[in-house]
Amino acid sequence: MSLPRSIAVIDIGKTNAKVVLIDATTRQQVGARSTPNVVRRDGLYPHADVEMLWGFILDSLGALQAEHGVDGISITTHGATAALIADGGLAMPVLDYEHSGAEETAAAYAAARPDFAESLSPRLPNGLNLGAQLFWQSRAHAAAFAMTTAILTYPQYWAWRLTGVMASEVTSLGCHTDLWAPGRGAFSSMVGAQGWTGLFPAIKPAASVLGSILPEVAAATGLAADTPVACGIHDSNASLLPHLGTHEAPFTILSTGTWAIAMTVGGDTGRLDPARDSLANVDAFGRAVPTARFMGGREFDQLVPEIVEPDSSDLARVIAQDIRVQPGFMPGVGPFPAGRGGWTREPETAAERTAAASLYLALMTRACLDLCGLGREIVIEGPLARNALFGQALARLAGVPVSASGDATGTSLGASMLFGAGEQRNAPGRPIEPLELPGFDAYAQRWRDAITQETLAFTHLDG
Repeated sequence: MSLPRSIAVIDIGKTNAKVVLIDATTRQQVGARSTPNVVRRDGLYPHADVEMLWGFILDSLGALQAEHGVDGISITTHGATAALIADGGLAMPVLDYEHSGAEETAAAYAAARPDFAESLSPRLPNGLNLGAQLFWQSRAHAAAFAMTTAILTYPQYWAWRLTGVMASEVTSLGCHTDLWAPGRGAFSSMVGAQGWTGLFPAIKPAASVLGSILPEVAAATGLAADTPVACGIHDSNASLLPHLGTHEAPFTILSTGTWAIAMTVGGDTGRLDPARDSLANVDAFGRAVPTARFMGGREFDQLVPEIVEPDSSDLARVIAQDIRVQPGFMPGVGPFPAGRGGWTREPETAAERTAAASLYLALMTRACLDLCGLGREIVIEGPLARNALFGQALARLAGVPVSASGDATGTSLGASMLFGAGEQRNAPGRPIEPLELPGFDAYAQRWRDAITQETLAFTHLDG
């Protein structure tokens, strides 16, 4: 079978959902549709509006087919999400990972979950550990859970709806779920102990073709009946995929969106700290990748209601007046999970606010690199690749070459590469010059000094 050229990527992020058409030859985006990904508050608990998303996906595929033609479909989604299947549909709604329900069974779950040494997955709040979601659902909604015949991680749920074929896949199983043991390349001991092993379909590679679209999908979209669908991949790993084999290890990819996720390929998992939201992701080839993260996009949106590009005078005032953002604003996540975020001094202008928040994201990213390892170079993917000040500050703080990805399509490009993964090379990034700003080094040191004692207080909470 010849490789598809026009690949529609279903890209479901926590904040927005997209269907993007990628030309596999030119690596360019040639069409796109997007919609907000809204959490529904009705029913058993807050949940994904999968029927709204399904309608959006079908409409988008139809429009892209009519405008350009679609030869294949790939899928990438955020992690910490699964669909419980029964009788050809959902056994219960697809739980929103930010719902606090899983905290109700937190004590029992703490005794059931595997050690960090086995899973390389730290204990995270709410439902950020997929295992904690399943544990809570199995107890809070026992009757519905008992009817469950399959558990599908989120990209594979959409692949099933498109093809009727079920599969499991390691990048979604291996992203802070407690369900996977990266060292063994197998399910964690908890999965068997909870009696869940038989609920997970057979594991397939992210780059495998599960099958062709269902007849009803072909009828609804106008796509050819034999249009192939790839198994799908976790979104951070989609960002990573174009870079595998193209840089000298260790190297760091910073995938940005709602989360800022630093992944150091070829790094040492021995430096990970489960009390500080660092973990091992599992790449498309099943290898553990040291990772540290924080909710950079979410925090920036909270800190900066109106983005105004700062000039040199704005930056100078931020440094001179010591206008700093101290972490953090999303309790329980990031390298400083117990931090109480705030400003040292309230900015007077939107430009000052934008500047200080951009510097804050760079400082937080540098702190993440202390946990997952600093690569020989850093490549920034996603929205933060367009934030010039962030990139310059990170280059100064890291002391290694930093570049903004040359691929504007981010996760969508990586997901498109599941058709022929490894046969393409990523476009060269745009080099970023380090920030040359008098007083910035001292400013950064004050930021670090302000959190040193707090960091020491919780660094070893996990034991």
